[in-house]
Amino acid sequence: MSLYGALLTGVAGLSAQSEALSVSSANIANVDTVGYKSSLTNFATVLTSSLGGSPGEAGVTASASQNVTQQGLLQTASSPTDLAISGNGFFVTTQNLTQTANHFFTQAGDFTPDANGNLVNSSGFYLLGYPVTTTGGTTTTSNTLTPVNVAALSGQAVASSNVKLQANLQSTSTVDAAYNPGDMAAGNVQPDFQRTVDVYDSQGGSQPLTFSFVETGANTWAYEVNYGGPAADISSPNPIAQGTMTFNSDGTLANANTAAATPTGNISVTIPWSAASGLSSQTLTVNMGTVGSSNGMTQFDSPSTLTNANVDGASVGTLTGVNVNKSGDVTAQYSNGLSQVIFQIPIATFTNPDGLSAVSGTAYQANNYSGAAILNTAGTGSAGSIESGELENSTVDINTEFTNLIKSQNAYSAAARIITTTDQMLQTLDQIPAT
Repeated sequence: MSLYGALLTGVAGLSAQSEALSVSSANIANVDTVGYKSSLTNFATVLTSSLGGSPGEAGVTASASQNVTQQGLLQTASSPTDLAISGNGFFVTTQNLTQTANHFFTQAGDFTPDANGNLVNSSGFYLLGYPVTTTGGTTTTSNTLTPVNVAALSGQAVASSNVKLQANLQSTSTVDAAYNPGDMAAGNVQPDFQRTVDVYDSQGGSQPLTFSFVETGANTWAYEVNYGGPAADISSPNPIAQGTMTFNSDGTLANANTAAATPTGNISVTIPWSAASGLSSQTLTVNMGTVGSSNGMTQFDSPSTLTNANVDGASVGTLTGVNVNKSGDVTAQYSNGLSQVIFQIPIATFTNPDGLSAVSGTAYQANNYSGAAILNTAGTGSAGSIESGELENSTVDINTEFTNLIKSQNAYSAAARIITTTDQMLQTLDQIPAT
């Protein structure tokens, strides 16, 4: 190796160790950065002939690379919108809410709602997901990614559709054989037993329904269902439902609706809401019990009483929080106890994730080396599952980085020594008298 070749090698060593120092410095600086992947310094031989030296003389070059596929340890976080991926994949995000097709991929899941309720991490990347809507009991998941917003729904109400009654009708009540349908609503017949049950309409309002019973024969009872609110709220007069029910000789239910083709424990009640009420027609299934059983309506020789009335539906509730399950379903929770899935967060995987292009903010973009993003439901295929209330730690090992710093410092000093020694030798050579 010539002296000039040695000088070039020393310079290359200084440059390579400078790069190594830069990589270690960046790693140490990001030791607490959520989702950060530590970088490695890759050294490779380079012939000094490419730098102007003699053929066959070796130098060195260095380049940095991130181990994107390395999984950091998961740590418990305080918010349910702090998210981590256990396994492969990335969250799909965007930096511009008006240009959501420009995707960035990250494992930094420290998402919090902004002023408008959109989930955004500390680097300014907005989380994207598929909106989920439920209409008339049918759930639809969109195939278009939009920003995940946890404040778009301010309230939720569900109309009642099922009522279950548990009551006893006293078998020794006075029989009213002259009863005609509608007599109790008209006031012509006094009910042997009567109770009011509140149900919920489509706007979350509480609406009274009165169930009235009169014994019309042995083991036979007539019933009427009346709406107890303003008469203008319904489009037809009370009773809104009526019928005849029978019991077995042992007091168990025989048939809740004798007009039915076969014995049944259910009756149907339709509330004919008027146009003025602003409510649509509402049909309730009222479960009087199981035929041949005493788990609902019964007829025993004890005072008539309502034991239990179980009504589904709910009044209007305000949004109290959200949670995210392992499959990426974002569920809104309401003060009335209801919950509703509002978004589904996909996980993006790549053929070669280490080939992704890094951008500021602990995020990446796809390129020809990584391949296109493949979006999957979390926990399916090669996609990892989502852990709510957890964050992925940086993969930096501080002990390793301190060791690398010392190695880089020593190697840099040695490369500098090559240059000073070569300089001294060149000066010596220059002082040799010409002959």
